[in-house]
Amino acid sequence: MNLHPITLDGKFVRLEPLAQSHHAQLCEVGLDEELWKLTTTLIRTSEDMKKYIDAALKDFADGKALPFAIIEKASNKAIGSTRLGNLDTTHRRVEIGWTWIARNWQRTFVNTETKYLLLSHAFDTLGCIRVEFKTDSTNSRSRSALIRLGAREEGVLRKHMIVPGGRIRHSVYFSILDSEWADVKMELERKLEKNY
Repeated sequence: MNLHPITLDGKFVRLEPLAQSHHAQLCEVGLDEELWKLTTTLIRTSEDMKKYIDAALKDFADGKALPFAIIEKASNKAIGSTRLGNLDTTHRRVEIGWTWIARNWQRTFVNTETKYLLLSHAFDTLGCIRVEFKTDSTNSRSRSALIRLGAREEGVLRKHMIVPGGRIRHSVYFSILDSEWADVKMELERKLEKNY
C-alpha cells in the first residue's frame, strides 16, 4: 500500500497529480471566501494557493498523502482539489479529504465521481479495508454529501481542532468498509449513470 502518483480517469472528471502547474486555474475558481468558511485552511490570495499546493506536495514527498487536482473533462480545467491521506499500511486504511470544489460545480456529478474514483483506488487498487472521512460538525452540506455517497457516520470528536479565526471545531467521522464497498460502488455507478 504505497501512494504512487496516478491519474484516475472518469467520465466527467479526471483526477491528476496535483502540481504547481495547476496554480493559475485553481486560483481562478478557488479564491472564493465561501469555499473556506468551514475548513481548516484559509485561502484568500494567489500566494495562499501556492502555499496550499506546496504543503500538499510536501505531504506527498513525506509519504503522507496523494493530492490530486480535480479536472472537469469538458473544459479541461482544474476546478478543485482532493487527497488520499493519513495512509496506515498496518491497518490498511486511508482518509479521503482535503476536498474542495468550486461553487459552480458543487451539488453536481463532480463530487460523486471524484469520490467514486478515490474509493475505487483505495479499495480495488490499494487493498484498503477502511476508508475514513471527517468534516466539521457545523458543515451540514458536507455531512449530507457523505451520507449520500454511502458513508456511515461513526461519531463526533469533540473539540478536535482549532480552525483559522480561533473557533473550536468538533469533527464528525464517517467511514466505508471493504465489506460495504460493493453495494456503495453499485449505488454510485447508478447515480453517475443519471449524471448526479
